[in-house]
Amino acid sequence: MADVCVLTGGRSLERTVSLRSAARVERALRELGHAPDVIDIGPDLVGRLRDRGYGAAFICAHGRGGEDGTLQELCELLGLPYTGSGVSASARCFDKLLLKHELDAAGLPTPEFVSFSQETVNELGAAEALPAAVDRLGMPLIVKPARMGSALGIGVAHNESELDRALLNAFSYDHKVVVERFLADARDLAVGVLDGSPLPIVEATPSGRELFDFDARYTPGLTQFTVPADLSDDLAAAAWELALQAAALLGVRGAARVDLVLAGDDLWVIDLPTVPGLTETSLLPMAAEAAGISFTGLVASMLDPALID
Repeated sequence: MADVCVLTGGRSLERTVSLRSAARVERALRELGHAPDVIDIGPDLVGRLRDRGYGAAFICAHGRGGEDGTLQELCELLGLPYTGSGVSASARCFDKLLLKHELDAAGLPTPEFVSFSQETVNELGAAEALPAAVDRLGMPLIVKPARMGSALGIGVAHNESELDRALLNAFSYDHKVVVERFLADARDLAVGVLDGSPLPIVEATPSGRELFDFDARYTPGLTQFTVPADLSDDLAAAAWELALQAAALLGVRGAARVDLVLAGDDLWVIDLPTVPGLTETSLLPMAAEAAGISFTGLVASMLDPALID
């Protein structure tokens, strides 16, 4: 079989998650008969890829440098087939502000939002516009770095003092932040999409936490996962349809995850990871397992299109 490299690690704040995903993928690839090389991406990456002449790259690098179109563009430059979405879809989905603008323009539901950049705050006095944002969106608000995954840097603000602190925290992760209406008591749903087909819906219910944050995502026992989610047939069908519409709009291919929230009977798109986690607590493998797809089978489904290329 073709030699495969697993691209992971790097300097992203999601490095640890990337390495955990890659370790599982490596084991699965060996079960499939491959002899994969796991590459911790760094300054020597191009030389290593050229010297070995791999048949395909399995991208397991989450966050900046891996999920934002950077690795995808490099692979295309080198003529190396790779797993997942292309450059444009990766870049637009990773940037939550671009994602929300595209969803909004297409009429797909996403919570109302405004954005601030560090430059507008420092150079144009944008902090003075915060009261207008509060008047427009109401409280509580959720504040998130525009270009960060795994719920890093996300916070909820119930008043203006908390909003100031949440903005400072988010700006420590990215120079651009998104402030959106926080839908209190909403349910967190995730729809895995594999080769254009939806997987069973996963519901994540964090224990004693207001947000499905980084710790809740990756610490066993902090979150209860229900697969398939306890939804009416109509709501489940609506969630699947919305997820597929969002994925098609952004040009997503291969495996991805569409994160939704359910408030009452209304569904809203909040995120669309194109390099979803593949750890023991990650949502895409849970959804695949509920559909009768083993983790090894999921990895094969993700890799096969790249090998065909």
